[in-house]
Amino acid sequence: MLLGCIGDDFTGSSDLANTLAKAGMAVVQYSGVPSLPAHASVEAGVIALKSRSIPAAEAIKQSLAALKWLQDQGCKQFFFKYCSTFDSTDDGNIGPVAEALASALAADAVIVCPAFPGTGRAVFQGHLFIKDQLLSDSPMKDHPLTPMCDSDLRHVLGRQSVGAVGHVPMAIVAKGSDAIREALAAEARDGRHLIVVDAIHDDDLIAIGAAARDLILVTGGSGVAMGLPANFAKTGQISVIKQYWQGQAGRCAILSGSCSEATRNQIATHAKTGAQYEVDVAGVMRGEVTIEGLVDWLLAQDGLPILYSSASPTAVQKVQAEFGMKAVADRLDKLFGDIAIALVAAGIERLVVAGGETSGAVVEALRLNALSMGPEIDPGVPAMRAGPNLTIALKSGNFGADDFFENAAAILAGGEK
Repeated sequence: MLLGCIGDDFTGSSDLANTLAKAGMAVVQYSGVPSLPAHASVEAGVIALKSRSIPAAEAIKQSLAALKWLQDQGCKQFFFKYCSTFDSTDDGNIGPVAEALASALAADAVIVCPAFPGTGRAVFQGHLFIKDQLLSDSPMKDHPLTPMCDSDLRHVLGRQSVGAVGHVPMAIVAKGSDAIREALAAEARDGRHLIVVDAIHDDDLIAIGAAARDLILVTGGSGVAMGLPANFAKTGQISVIKQYWQGQAGRCAILSGSCSEATRNQIATHAKTGAQYEVDVAGVMRGEVTIEGLVDWLLAQDGLPILYSSASPTAVQKVQAEFGMKAVADRLDKLFGDIAIALVAAGIERLVVAGGETSGAVVEALRLNALSMGPEIDPGVPAMRAGPNLTIALKSGNFGADDFFENAAAILAGGEK
């Protein structure tokens, strides 16, 4: 294994694995820290954690355990993956985890770059944009767990971190990898070890990746990983491989716990052709909604049925105010995990899951220890094989076109969009 990656949620990890696989690396995504060594054929290992919203101390502990396993596999470089919308609170977990990994690896200059132009995420003058909006003006300001109300990543990271935060502006990035490399070194010499790097185009990310050739630790969204495989290829450590995919033609089900605007639009598009059941979250909290009833409904449907708890920010806030944010999140995670177990046991062979927390709950419940990469469904979302009779798509809430669910089901079956 050459490149060792740690993701703070499951959809983000599959996003990263997809990026590396498209660039030609042999990639496997692991659910949590594996108990056995990796297969000798794996060039990039992605350990998916569910650490984005847990206490910072626990996120650090899990991340360092993942790092130790990846070091034991012989990795030459390490990547800490977080969301391209920089999901976190003033307590963390991006800053604390990045600093802990940097300390363990004696990393002097650490790139911080969540940019992902393919999904409309750009960093300019240290500020994160979501398409044509600042992060603080985007729907992320209403996120139920990690509302993002500050677009300046230097400020956000500074509140989470012990050390000072550096910056490499677009004017330098535009000059190419050598200029970026020199700027990173200068920031580190001045005591700024976590360094926000601007990027607005894919070419910027490729240049940043080339500049990271000799860095032991890189952090960011999956976009900044685009340029890393080329560094290994240039030294003859990997050879670009052709991706092979065989789908699964069995029955399909869709589970959505995401409340993002993109997912709600996808649900509205799906409603034109597919059967839908909105989960009554308050009813779940009161014990009035049963897993058996939800599963029975879904199995009785033809086509591409969806069970969803996705709701508007106002509706989410109302339920959280009544029952508590953590209690609602934990109960829904268990609900979707138990539903996934029942569906697979009943013969469902294709699962489409929307939402990072929901995806993590499903993967953990099904004990999917290793996922192999298939073709990309939409930017940042690959099809994956989870077992001999199961293919799965794990979608970050903010990702995907309006017709994502239909496209995902087709590609999981082995077809095309």
